[in-house]
Amino acid sequence: MFGLLRLCLVLAVSGLAAMPVRAETPEPRILVMGDSLLAMHKFVGQSVGQALKKRLGEPVMNMPVKGARMNHIEPLTGAIGLKIPMQFRKGDWDWIIVNGGGNDLLFGCGCGKCQRVMSRLITEDGTRGTIPVLLKKLRDTGANVIYVGYLRTPGRRSLVDSCAAVGNRLEGRVADLARRMRGVYYLSNRDLVPEGDLSFHALDRIHPSFKGSKAIAARIADLIAREDPTR
Repeated sequence: MFGLLRLCLVLAVSGLAAMPVRAETPEPRILVMGDSLLAMHKFVGQSVGQALKKRLGEPVMNMPVKGARMNHIEPLTGAIGLKIPMQFRKGDWDWIIVNGGGNDLLFGCGCGKCQRVMSRLITEDGTRGTIPVLLKKLRDTGANVIYVGYLRTPGRRSLVDSCAAVGNRLEGRVADLARRMRGVYYLSNRDLVPEGDLSFHALDRIHPSFKGSKAIAARIADLIAREDPTR
């Protein structure tokens, strides 16, 4: 009887030894934060972050939320991602991709007389505001940081046509700031959409289509490849 038990034990151990060892999934080294530009199509696996994951062949932590703002006063909804700075998660990040500010301008002042809202986001000299504070915080983790600019309207009527001038001013300030901060990059999408081409936008002509999300991810991946050729 004991011999039979010993034989069963030997066979069981041998079987376990022969089982393939599942490789551990590497921890993500890229974090994505922001609003609907980056969150669009997230629940069908076609967001910018998910396209970036496929393009780079590595995991990405994908935190953006539709409707998120840089400045969001309600603490509970802010904590679940509607306040972009609160989307940050601790990690050993190589790259942090972030966007935001458009919803602050659209819903905070209708993209009209926005000096107060704009200054809360980023002052003209780039020294104060939620965006400079956030970019410095992200950079201080040791990660490289990419601020992603918004799509422009496709030359056809859009509900956010009136936001073009103030949006350009916002991104101009961020671009100036990025030029002064080592390891922080401003990535423009101003020239991504050809005039009259609707294929880069969803039906609302505001958010990216599947094609638009992939195109934005491609630009991010190209920037990462230029600055970090070892990836």
